[in-house]
Amino acid sequence: MPAFRQVGEKQLPNPILCMAWSPRRDLIALANTTGELLLHRLASFQRVWSLPPSEYTGREITALAWRPDGKILAFSLGDTKQVVLCGVEKAEILHMFPMQNPVTCMHWMEVTEENSALSSFYNSEDESKLFLPKLPALPKSYSTTSKIFSEEKSDAIMNLLGEVRLNVLVLGGDGGFVELYAYGMYKIATLTGVSGTCRSLSLSSDLKSLSVITEVRSANNNPEICYIQLDTGLLSDCLPEVTRMARKFTHISTLLQYLHLSLTCMCEAWEDILMQMDLRLTKFVQEKNTSTQVQDEFLELLLWGQSSPELQALLMNQLTVKGLKKLGQSIESSYSSIQKLVISHLQSGSEALLYHLSEVKGMSLWKQKFEPLGLDSAAIEGAITAVGSFSLKANELLQVIDKSMKNFKAFFRWLYVAMLRMCEEHVPPELNKMTQKDIAFVADFLSEHFSENEELFDRKGKYFNVERVGQYLKDEDEDLVSPPNNKGNQWLKFLQESTHLKESPLLFPSYPQKSLHFVKRMMENVIEQCLQKPAEVIGKSVKQAVFLPLYTVPESSNTPRLFELPSLWNDKKTKMHYVVFSMPDISPCKLYLLRKGTDPNRHIQNSVVSIDLSQHFDSADVDNAAAQSHCGYSCLDARFYDDEMLTVVLQGAEEDNSRRVLAQLPLASTLSCETEFKWEPNLRLDQQTSAIPCQGLVLGNQWREMESMNAQFVAVNGIRKVACVISANLRHIRVFEMDVEDEDEEGADSQNASADQDGLDTTMTSQGPGEESVEAEGEAREQKTEEHLESEEAQELS
Repeated sequence: MPAFRQVGEKQLPNPILCMAWSPRRDLIALANTTGELLLHRLASFQRVWSLPPSEYTGREITALAWRPDGKILAFSLGDTKQVVLCGVEKAEILHMFPMQNPVTCMHWMEVTEENSALSSFYNSEDESKLFLPKLPALPKSYSTTSKIFSEEKSDAIMNLLGEVRLNVLVLGGDGGFVELYAYGMYKIATLTGVSGTCRSLSLSSDLKSLSVITEVRSANNNPEICYIQLDTGLLSDCLPEVTRMARKFTHISTLLQYLHLSLTCMCEAWEDILMQMDLRLTKFVQEKNTSTQVQDEFLELLLWGQSSPELQALLMNQLTVKGLKKLGQSIESSYSSIQKLVISHLQSGSEALLYHLSEVKGMSLWKQKFEPLGLDSAAIEGAITAVGSFSLKANELLQVIDKSMKNFKAFFRWLYVAMLRMCEEHVPPELNKMTQKDIAFVADFLSEHFSENEELFDRKGKYFNVERVGQYLKDEDEDLVSPPNNKGNQWLKFLQESTHLKESPLLFPSYPQKSLHFVKRMMENVIEQCLQKPAEVIGKSVKQAVFLPLYTVPESSNTPRLFELPSLWNDKKTKMHYVVFSMPDISPCKLYLLRKGTDPNRHIQNSVVSIDLSQHFDSADVDNAAAQSHCGYSCLDARFYDDEMLTVVLQGAEEDNSRRVLAQLPLASTLSCETEFKWEPNLRLDQQTSAIPCQGLVLGNQWREMESMNAQFVAVNGIRKVACVISANLRHIRVFEMDVEDEDEEGADSQNASADQDGLDTTMTSQGPGEESVEAEGEAREQKTEEHLESEEAQELS
């Protein structure tokens, strides 16, 4: 009766580089050597979705981490130095940000501390909904060309906010690079002073300290594994203020993403067909032999109904009557779509940005609470001004669209009638009526648009611009080709003549020569600068409290670094950091456990203990009598299953012993050791192993032999009670449920399992072979076990 029930096994086509269980669902994320991200379900290890690599994101995944609510998956890319946040439901890339160094490890932690200030904030966090309208979803009709975005993305982007309770994504890399991101989006600390390359990270749930495993070069040039504990007391002391500030800046980051997507949709609504008239007029100017200007040619047609052969050829052969009609419809449709996006998306998003930035400014003025965190009221005021300028530019675009629609309607109506007369075709009576006012309107349009373009064409020799909206949507640094004509604007004249208002900080600058894209990028840069100050201030407050050199590893080690020990764990109940590791070159049959309090000033008596793996495996099964013979085992991999249990992969210590065992090691007897280890400060731990207290261990029946598998690594989730074992070649995987025994006949459990599988097969049939939606994830099973799982999770997290 082997322990643990095997529920899945698979040979994968590509080696796995990293894997991580979801904290809330029976889902495991895998990243392989091709840069593909895979999501598999516990049941039969079925694939839910895959996210292929791309040149836009990257092809070299270096680390994985789940957001504590299980709805977002973060992964880092070494080749492009980016961190990507991916929605789990539909494998959507929701957010990404660049890093200065490649990320080698990451950890996503949720704060568990409670106090009255936080509770009141949690209850009032949605106050903005009382004052701001809900941001409208982006239209489904636009499918953006950028690979990062897809339809209906606005709702998914709003999911980036997640739960109100603070969670922190910790990133580590080469050269002691460590950064902390609140809610996975807003950088709250850039740490300095960490030596070596980060191999593993664990931020305590009370925010008092950060454990880091680093690899540094020793005196003999071998990699040396060290444990560092960093004091993050400022984050802990100012937890309510940090949570409020981080939440606001996460709202701001999400709104910037929303505005970026809205502008992308606007660019798509502006079609290339709108450039056809400009391009043909440019070609017309280049090819015409007459000395008259384009404006004069069209005015002659307007007044006398006569045109030169060149203009007639342009209209009849290149534009054509049918083409002109289509062009007019396209312009009207595109302008209307852009106008709606500006009003419903850009303006509402800008208003929400101003609201949240104004609240942050209010925080910054409360110096007693927020000044220690680095909130700078002057920088925030600059960000508010930049958002105001963006709103002004969006409003300016609305006016240009409104004027252009009126102009083009009148111009195309007149030109359409003129071309029908050239063709000697029937002109509909409703189009044939043209008043003196209409003629004056078209004449003004020709005078304003064509004369300026002739001058511009003479200067540049290549550009003719009648269509005025597209220039606002070009992502270029150059000035607008045809900026708005503000002559006679009484408000601008009043401002220029007023000495007090001319340079007033209360008025937003308008940047009349710049495009909407340019002002948006300027706004993003100003807000980015505003966000950076707290990260610098908080980062400088973090000091190194503990530095312990553990052991050296040979340079020739071929083990994938993403799987290597040590493994870190934060015990939330006892407020402890745990580090589990082995030193195969020094003592191959021992597993070591290092403990440090999350409070760096707290003394732990038995800070280092070891577990002797040379022992009997007790078993009540007489068929496994051979297992009771005395034998030595070495630890290949060890992960914390929960606060009281280690999951390990063991191998026979003898050279000819290829036996591999998956086992659960209870830590109660080991942690109760009263012998205190005296650490010699000038020596590495591997140089004083003889003094480390050692505890023997009896496994009972909590072990299982890995038959026909060269087991090497394991990933576990004690909340969901699951484990995934991977072979040394990184392609053979077995998945286990850890709280049940593997039996042939399991009564009701077996029936439930088969019923779950039937439901799963039905889902697979409806979804299509191989790929599934997470939302369709074994609904029958979820309904049966939801209450049970929630109670278990509450116990685990309490």
